[in-house]
Amino acid sequence: MQSRRDILKLSAVSAFTAAAMGKTPSWEVVQPEAPKTGESPKPLPRVARFERMAFGMFVHWGLYSQLGKGEWAKKQYSIGYEEYSKLLPTFTASEFSGRELAKVAKSAGMKYVTLTSRHHDGFSLYDTRGLSTYDVTHTPAGRDLILDFVTGCREEGVVPMLYCTTLDWTDKRFNEDWDGYLKYLRDSIEILCTHYGEIGGFWFDGNWSKPNADWKEGELYSVIRRLQPEAMIINNTGIDAHGVRGNPEIDSTTFERGRPQPVDRRGWPKHVAGEMCHTLNFHWGIGNKDFNYLSPAHVIEEFCRCRRAGANLLLNVGPMASGRVPDYERALLARVGDWVREVGGPALYEGRPEIFGAEDDFGLVTTRPDGGRDVSLYCFGLTPTADTRVHQSARGFGKRSFNGVPAELAGATWADNGEAVTFSRDGDTLVIDVPKYREGANSVVRAAHGTLKK
Repeated sequence: MQSRRDILKLSAVSAFTAAAMGKTPSWEVVQPEAPKTGESPKPLPRVARFERMAFGMFVHWGLYSQLGKGEWAKKQYSIGYEEYSKLLPTFTASEFSGRELAKVAKSAGMKYVTLTSRHHDGFSLYDTRGLSTYDVTHTPAGRDLILDFVTGCREEGVVPMLYCTTLDWTDKRFNEDWDGYLKYLRDSIEILCTHYGEIGGFWFDGNWSKPNADWKEGELYSVIRRLQPEAMIINNTGIDAHGVRGNPEIDSTTFERGRPQPVDRRGWPKHVAGEMCHTLNFHWGIGNKDFNYLSPAHVIEEFCRCRRAGANLLLNVGPMASGRVPDYERALLARVGDWVREVGGPALYEGRPEIFGAEDDFGLVTTRPDGGRDVSLYCFGLTPTADTRVHQSARGFGKRSFNGVPAELAGATWADNGEAVTFSRDGDTLVIDVPKYREGANSVVRAAHGTLKK
């Protein structure tokens, strides 16, 4: 059943102005067009914008970063509250900069950044304004780091989003006063909604810790819909529940370390996006002794596979205790950004997956205002890559088939060298010839950009 809040829309400017003045914002009720029988629903504007952003940075950083043992260190090493609290006087955030984070993300072609405002250890990176003493204002950092973050993102044209834990290992109310804890959670979200300007989305995580509990999601999400109506609402279903839609207010499903597949949305009451989150090594928060990092090739392939399914990729970095993104991650992301700009092209953001070839090969089609249709064809498996999860030989170069192409190809060129693509047509199947790389080149996933005839 579709939630009534799906048809309640309010301009973000009016909401923020009203909130700042202490007034209740007025609602503009908009009835979206219901999908016809057998058709897929159209995405709401906020969901469509999110899908076009395509590529985001996940950032796990907090007190645990000083230990260098991952974000679950408190739990995994059974560190009590008193011992763990000794990390407060040494949390300086001396190199943390929201603008620097945004610059690193931007270099990779990422359009948004999702930062942990509070993780499962219960420590908040923002001024909780009296809700708790367990926040950044009680550390030598001495500043609201979420304010720094959102300001820095906006200065770089990157959309700020916030990760919000629903699981808390520190607050006793989580186990002893459930209603009191849920009110604390809602009050925390209200602070994030009213003191930091427009937020692109809220990414919740932790409901899986109490699968049979009544989390009162409707009350929590209503805070966001009232104060941040254009924000995405995402709630991580957990590593074993890929693509589960959950509450009707959810705007995107999650695929934690999974691999999204194309979704048939016919008959759905609402268009729900998809997002896969993945780590650059095997920890979300920094692991000082974790050397099992992904390669740029692996990231390029994962990004393309996500876009093949119409899903976003949210790629995680774990900054050092000081707040600085480590050098390897910075270099890797910059290299991925080179590929995005030189090979991948705008279709990775604006295009919709309409053409699928054999195995991983796929196409993205973008419709222009003049009625023309641009097509981008992506070819996998040309040479072996450093994808640590896929141990198979490469298919190599040669002919690749794309089935169900709706029109003749007027022409196309290879993005990595500008040469014309050799192609032929066999019924509704487009066949292209993928030549070998020239010496000094290997783009991992090769892209051909062209135009379909009207």
